[in-house]
Amino acid sequence: MEMHQIRYFLALSDTLNFTQAAERCNVTQPALTRAIRALETELGGELLRRERTLSHLTELGARMVPLMRQCYESALAVQSVAQSLRKGETVPLAVAVSHTVALSPITQILREMSRAFSGLQLKLRRGSGNEIGEFLKSGESELAIAGPLGDFWSRLDAFPLFDEPFDLFVSRRHRLAGKNAAQFSDLTEETLLINSQCEMVDDLAARLRAMNIRESRTHQVATQDDLLTLLGANLGIAIVPVGAVGSQNLVRVPLNDLNLVRKVSAYGVAGRRRSASCTAFLNMLRAADWGFVAPSETQWGMH
Repeated sequence: MEMHQIRYFLALSDTLNFTQAAERCNVTQPALTRAIRALETELGGELLRRERTLSHLTELGARMVPLMRQCYESALAVQSVAQSLRKGETVPLAVAVSHTVALSPITQILREMSRAFSGLQLKLRRGSGNEIGEFLKSGESELAIAGPLGDFWSRLDAFPLFDEPFDLFVSRRHRLAGKNAAQFSDLTEETLLINSQCEMVDDLAARLRAMNIRESRTHQVATQDDLLTLLGANLGIAIVPVGAVGSQNLVRVPLNDLNLVRKVSAYGVAGRRRSASCTAFLNMLRAADWGFVAPSETQWGMH
């Protein structure tokens, strides 16, 4: 399998038309057709079924598209890395990260990126779920890392990275800090700190209603930092993503029957060409071992 075959197939998968695909790849149609036929022989099956205006990818072809695209983008990224090392070029990387996603585990990957691209120039933005989506939509960011963004925009591509549970956290001075576990009944007289910009705020509200926890006893904040500050000052308790808390002043108290987990993903825009640095960063994110995301129980001060 050669790179020009992959490039031809990706163009064909987008256009579903041999003539248009050949024009996009700047080759003759017979040359593109021969390359696709050779690729089909190598893979052992038909990739595109030609039916005039109803041409469509076969099941094999549809399964090959994401694999071929990742392979092709990775190859381009490798070439770009080599070029940037030779030329010492500035390599921009625009990334948006949700307020509720801890940056610390991502920094390890950014260090690898800095070694791969000596001229790396990072543009990092923080935002709520909607703001993250707008950064991608406008092109201000090439890639985003966030919890579920729902149906914000149909052109968003999601690449799942890890599942992150929520749990109850309190100040070390709080009465629940000494408990090995808490029940929802323990929260009935407590003031809950709610991050209104969290991607999972509606899911959390639904869970609290299901457990008969009143929403009237809440403090609403707009950033994770403000929530953690109020939490450390013992001005309430909070149910938050476990990876977002790293303070020695806070204690995790497992909340029985909570069962609230979010999927953190990398997001890109479908059909929009990614830079080599963005492709390399996405590949590193997808290949990473995310077992280190959650702080240890010692760091949380669990009992």
